[in-house]
Amino acid sequence: MNERYIHGHHESVLRSHSWRTVENSAAYLIPHLRPGLDLLDVGSGPGTISVDFAERLAPGTVHGIDAAAAIVDQATDLAQSRELGNVQFTVDDAYALSFDDDSFDIAHAHQVLQHLARPVDALKEMARVVRPGGIVAARDVDYAGAIWYPLLPGLADWLRIYDAVHRAGGGEPDAGRRLRAWAHAAGLTDVVSTASIWGFASDADRAWWGGLWADRALHSEFAKQAIDGGHATQEVLERISAAWKQWAEEPDGWFSFPHGEMIARVG
Repeated sequence: MNERYIHGHHESVLRSHSWRTVENSAAYLIPHLRPGLDLLDVGSGPGTISVDFAERLAPGTVHGIDAAAAIVDQATDLAQSRELGNVQFTVDDAYALSFDDDSFDIAHAHQVLQHLARPVDALKEMARVVRPGGIVAARDVDYAGAIWYPLLPGLADWLRIYDAVHRAGGGEPDAGRRLRAWAHAAGLTDVVSTASIWGFASDADRAWWGGLWADRALHSEFAKQAIDGGHATQEVLERISAAWKQWAEEPDGWFSFPHGEMIARVG
């Protein structure tokens, strides 16, 4: 199956990704973080979670990898602006990591496995580079669990089309519920599974979340693939964008996104 990253790196996408921190996106891992540990951040994107890890783990090191050179450059700029000398970013392949066995104490992936056609193979590779007693950790959304109010038809269309585009790209949009099974399939046995949620309801949150999705529905790589793949027309995407704007303006608007989380201890 052809595998492609369906979101791309449009400004509206990075508006979401650059919001992410350890606190709001990897809180389940905080009890396992301590200064001096070395961490690999797989699919590190613009690097906001990675630099947060670096500040928490110093003098330990953080190495972020991503498949897109432009986004690696952006993450590098962020680390330099924060004057962090213990974090670096490189282009790499999640299926064939450029690191020796037993190189890290933690291998972490946030919102990555859902986009991979072979998530089990990626977990095997993450486990390979983790030292005995170390951790493989992953967190992924589960789109089928998304809930919103008011029940706008345009948002139902958004979820239906998003699911189709994501699957056509070789990924699994309902990855959150599968992390435990994927970890076991990768040969990991000491697995702890948890869940957490992103929720958006305040005026500021609705303006931010609804606004970025209103733009993503029209201008991101998702929009292009929705049309090219025959999943939506421009008119349908415009209705979806308008629905996101309407939701953002609703004083009673509410949206939640559930996430599966997995921590596996490497033997």
